[in-house]
Amino acid sequence: MSDTAIHLTVLLNQIANAVGRFLLAPLGFLPEVAGALVVAVVTGILMLIAFKYTSHQSAIKHVRNGIKAELLALSLFKDSVAVSLGSQWRIVQGAIKLILISLIPIGCMVIPVTLLLGQLSLWWQARPLQIGEDVVVTLALNENDKTSWPNVTLQTAPAMEITQGPFRIRSRREMCWQLQARASGYHRLNFVVDGQPVEKEVAVGSDSMRVSIQRPAWDLADILMHPAEPPFQRSSSVKSIRMQYPLETTWTHGRYSPLFFHSWLVFWFIGSTIAAFCFRGILKVNL
Repeated sequence: MSDTAIHLTVLLNQIANAVGRFLLAPLGFLPEVAGALVVAVVTGILMLIAFKYTSHQSAIKHVRNGIKAELLALSLFKDSVAVSLGSQWRIVQGAIKLILISLIPIGCMVIPVTLLLGQLSLWWQARPLQIGEDVVVTLALNENDKTSWPNVTLQTAPAMEITQGPFRIRSRREMCWQLQARASGYHRLNFVVDGQPVEKEVAVGSDSMRVSIQRPAWDLADILMHPAEPPFQRSSSVKSIRMQYPLETTWTHGRYSPLFFHSWLVFWFIGSTIAAFCFRGILKVNL
């Protein structure tokens, strides 16, 4: 992927972080189920409005009326094989036309929806550390020079204590430490790599918080999945830094939830889709 696309993604993430910190801040105070429902309904309505103003509504209405007419013909002339086959073929053609008409609004929504999901993952993918809980942090080095190993040290604040490490995994060019959380809040892990300072955010608390699992590498997919912190440059000795936060275990997105709602992403998708269909009549949107 070109550096231009990555630079653009980093810029969009900066904007999304600024907006997301403000608009999604209530998730830190609302009950998790209520917060998930509010987000699903609001985003469903916003996507519905975006679809209305980026799609050819009259064309969609015309195609849908044509499909309804063919369905009526199927029920009225079900004894006629020729009429039934013709109607079925025209229904298929209408469905294809609806998909083609929808490509433009879907394309317009891809980028904002992707940025939104990145912001939601900061709240719902993992939970913050609890005081006294251990976590493993892994610093991955770039593989541009496998013959040398930089001098790496971790300088923790009083909020985080090193209990084990560092351990070197030479085959993967990684260094690992086990840390223990000592105080609530957002903290910084300060690494020094060959004299250059490197930071990683840590979230500790019993309430809902934005959790940055990884400071990403100079990779488009990595940056989209972990938008909270700036990525490491391609020329950096460090590739990425990852915290093994505990995954969420609530009914909306955890391993103890029903299979149908096993993932927060599935919950959001189903909730926003239902909201969009419920409000399409009120907002007069043809889908």
